[in-house]
Amino acid sequence: MTSIKKLHQQIKNKERSAVEITQEYLQRIGELEPKLKSFLCVTSDLALETAKQVDEKVASGEEIGVLAGIPIAIKDNMSTKGIPTTCASRILENFIPSYESTVTQKLRDQGAVIVGKTNLDEFAMGSSTENSGYQVTANPWDIERVPGGSSGGSAAAVSADECVVSLGSDTGGSIRQPASFCGVVGLKPTYGLVSRFGLVAYASSLDQIGPFAHTVEDTAILLGAIAGYDSKDSTSLNVEIPDYTQSFATDLKGLKVGVIKETYSDGLDNIVAEKVNQAIKELEKLGAQVKEISCPRFRYGLPIYYIIAPSEASANLARYDAVKYGIRDESADNLLEMYTKTRAKGFGAEVKRRIMLGTYALSAGYYDAYYLKAQKVRTLIKQDFDNAFYDVDVLISPTSPTTAFKAGEKTDDPLSMYLSDLMTIPVNLAGLPGMSLPCGFDENNLPIGMQLIGNVLREDVLFKVGYAYQQVTDWHNQNPSL
Repeated sequence: MTSIKKLHQQIKNKERSAVEITQEYLQRIGELEPKLKSFLCVTSDLALETAKQVDEKVASGEEIGVLAGIPIAIKDNMSTKGIPTTCASRILENFIPSYESTVTQKLRDQGAVIVGKTNLDEFAMGSSTENSGYQVTANPWDIERVPGGSSGGSAAAVSADECVVSLGSDTGGSIRQPASFCGVVGLKPTYGLVSRFGLVAYASSLDQIGPFAHTVEDTAILLGAIAGYDSKDSTSLNVEIPDYTQSFATDLKGLKVGVIKETYSDGLDNIVAEKVNQAIKELEKLGAQVKEISCPRFRYGLPIYYIIAPSEASANLARYDAVKYGIRDESADNLLEMYTKTRAKGFGAEVKRRIMLGTYALSAGYYDAYYLKAQKVRTLIKQDFDNAFYDVDVLISPTSPTTAFKAGEKTDDPLSMYLSDLMTIPVNLAGLPGMSLPCGFDENNLPIGMQLIGNVLREDVLFKVGYAYQQVTDWHNQNPSL
């Protein structure tokens, strides 16, 4: 495990070349992938070519950015020009985009070394990465367990040191929950802070791209590199992007922390509650003022999400019609049959389930009863958060009710699987920033995550709290024994 800044200094001072660093990470990917399966596509040639260009700049005396030469992995639902982008779905098998997503273009412009595209639950629909159409990713802490989802590949790749940092996307917890399961830091930024142009849509009012890293510092550096206004994204926020590393502090004097009491309910493992409570005590030692906060509608987040997200998904996934791109069933005799056969063949069970749920919720006679009512409750959830932030600067909860579960344990029980995102979903519904960071281990040596929730565009507060916590704890420095 090493940091962005350390590698940057080594490259800049010619202690190590970007090519050497890239080769080391590619070698590790080659060694670990047979059992981890974090990557759907490894881009060795592109990575080495980018690293070579960075070394040439250093040799000629040019200044390089802090991400130049840094190996990074990208979740395979972000468009990468000339590189397969499948969303882990058979319906997009062998699809190669003709354009670049805004976030990956920004990384390329800064000389970041993209080592590959990571596995995910198909179209980002899932909490375990078992819904991938291609392979099941293993948790580096216990390869019989899941890494979480849907960004399980990106979380596992960072946890196993197959890359320094990575990008995932978060619709209802898909960055924070796998970060918790894999013992890394994961951040879902404020909705609109990072461009969604080139992110294959699941639920457009909820999706947000964010970083994974071992440390809060690396998370802040990567967010600063990808955040910012983009005219190609109509939901992009036109705000100034600060240097997030300037928000770091070693004490939390005067900071008010609220513990969401509704997250300490039935279903929360005792060991998870215990470790999060210990982390809260550490924040108190750092000078934070801690108080209990109530968000009464927090518990409605899960049922509301499973009306709104599938409704948006049913509309977004209508584009996969076998006409413009993706696979096509050639046995069809007419257009309608081509649609139905292709979608039946190309979509997995969970994607089909959510399309049907969403289509039902939006259908005539049910729109007002389900979708419209869900949007009203979404507003109430946001109001609860607004009221909480009148009293405190940051909110805390467990990231997930449990630690990583075994592969196959919940595949036949979708409702039990959905409960994995119980703590994270309300944050997406309100468009707020949320960050998970490691705060301990359970009796099976599986990581436990603590979730920090900030007000709109207050990522700086999350970084302040997270950085201070990591200065007095060592959970983020633990490595799985692979």
